[in-house]
Amino acid sequence: MPIHYPNGKPYQGGVQTTRQAATTYGGRGMTLEEELNDSNAYYLQAGMAVVHKKPTPIQIVKVDYPQRSQAVIREAYFKTPSTTDYNGVYQGYYLDFDAKETKNKQSFPLKNFHPHQVAHFKACLAQDGICFALIRFVTLKRLFVYPASALLEYWRAAQDDGRKSIPLTEIEANGFEIHPALQPLIPYLGAVDQLIEKRSHQHG
Repeated sequence: MPIHYPNGKPYQGGVQTTRQAATTYGGRGMTLEEELNDSNAYYLQAGMAVVHKKPTPIQIVKVDYPQRSQAVIREAYFKTPSTTDYNGVYQGYYLDFDAKETKNKQSFPLKNFHPHQVAHFKACLAQDGICFALIRFVTLKRLFVYPASALLEYWRAAQDDGRKSIPLTEIEANGFEIHPALQPLIPYLGAVDQLIEKRSHQHG
């Protein structure tokens, strides 16, 4: 079933990347989205956090009825641009984040984010939410939690004719690297703990 963005472009599905592909970082061929969904299911079952992928509302434009009791959706469009991919609650904190991948080795292209996603980060940060990007460098097989507040600084600079990417050295310095595990596959809550601690020190 084809699904389209509001501008009519076809939606390919999955985590937004510079190029859609399954990776073998920790889940043996699982996509980053699948690994995150598996990790979130583990966190939920263990009573550690409640984090889900946000459903995207769609407008159905074509439906076939091969049988009276069945309906098959043939074509649909996203009603509005989506915000970020994931949100939830962890130890009393509101979490909001997006997952991105790049095959670049030296930097993360800001074009992987969209203005409405950045605006959403800004709004959530204004409400004291814990917001971040989960960034995978596919070729390097490295994964980071990078604070949305730092991402916003680079985004603003890019709007003023600054560089259009975030250097890997910056992400290494101000982000938190995650190493794959068995359960969960992506143990990102440890990095979230570090992010919360860092923010507490800054506010203190």
